[in-house]
Amino acid sequence: MSKRLTCDVVVIGAGMVGAACALYAARAGLDVTVVDRGPVAGGTTGAGEGNILVSDKEPGPELDLALLSGRLWAELAAEFGESVEYEAKGGVVVATSPGGLTALERFAAGQRAAGVTARLVAPDTLCDLEPHLAPGLPGAVHYPQDAQVMPALAAAHLLKASGARLFTGRTVTDILRTPDGAVRGVRTDGGDLHARAVVNAAGTWGADLAALAGVHLPVLPRRGFVLVTEPLPRMVHHKVYAADYVADVASDSAALQTSPVVEGTAAGPVLIGASRERVGFDRTFSLPAVRALAAGATRLFPFLEGVHAMRAYLGFRPYMPDHLPAIGPDPRVPGLHHACGHEGAGIGLATGTGQLIAQVLTDKAPDLDLTPFRPDRFASPEEAA
Repeated sequence: MSKRLTCDVVVIGAGMVGAACALYAARAGLDVTVVDRGPVAGGTTGAGEGNILVSDKEPGPELDLALLSGRLWAELAAEFGESVEYEAKGGVVVATSPGGLTALERFAAGQRAAGVTARLVAPDTLCDLEPHLAPGLPGAVHYPQDAQVMPALAAAHLLKASGARLFTGRTVTDILRTPDGAVRGVRTDGGDLHARAVVNAAGTWGADLAALAGVHLPVLPRRGFVLVTEPLPRMVHHKVYAADYVADVASDSAALQTSPVVEGTAAGPVLIGASRERVGFDRTFSLPAVRALAAGATRLFPFLEGVHAMRAYLGFRPYMPDHLPAIGPDPRVPGLHHACGHEGAGIGLATGTGQLIAQVLTDKAPDLDLTPFRPDRFASPEEAA
């Protein structure tokens, strides 16, 4: 990399959200550079399951973003074909008790009013959707809009399609500012990149990038494990999870929480989640977490008791206290934009986020009201004190 390079916008982060920001900004006519201290999809994206979900989101700003993103993902899937392993597989949310079914039906009714397709599934027809589900479950809701991609492949294809310059293995060490405080680029350990706009798409490390610009953004890591089975014939046809998964996603608890999430893949292995806990960036293997994942999965799909797990991996979801990402311009630092804090929904919400960022960068009215996603909505520790 040359010691100095000038472009319209620097995107920090080569994960899925950064790739989507680069793609839509470039297609809006901007000259884009992407920089990441690691490889493409080397952080949270590479440890993700590739979920594109509406099923787990209550009516509100995040669901609006999910619906926008789902439409954009479908467009990209038509463009890229099978190269990103996009599957419009749909989701099945299963109630495990009669009371849980009542709550799930109420939740689905609110989603339908917001534009989600949510179909009630009677217990005697559950086997039509998932023949290998455990017997005796009281019912479920089918969400045909849920989908999946292979995240590392998708991020790479989006970046390639953007035509953006890509510098991997380069650490951003400072946000360059003009005398009046506006952004003028970034400093990296390989030289300066000058631009009138910088997009913080650093995921779980978004707080560190914000701090380089002197602003507070409370992104915290939330660790999660995924079990991967041996390759199998297609025995799980949708993303299937227990209804209490939705409550776990919305929880503020730092303690370990697990709820069964099971899905087949085009390559054959079954992916089993989901766990959540806030333990910083501790990468220690957790046997209790993995055991809980296996137990929950076999309760939903008893056939898994006889299946071998090939491996387990972990990742860190970028958690925000109100469970909404930071998207849009930071009024505290002109030229700084944020696109991070999506927790476990970053793959699914990336396309909508990228389009919104591109619209703001080119002075167009964004498709959604960005007020709920304002980066400055949190008080700093000093202000809170």
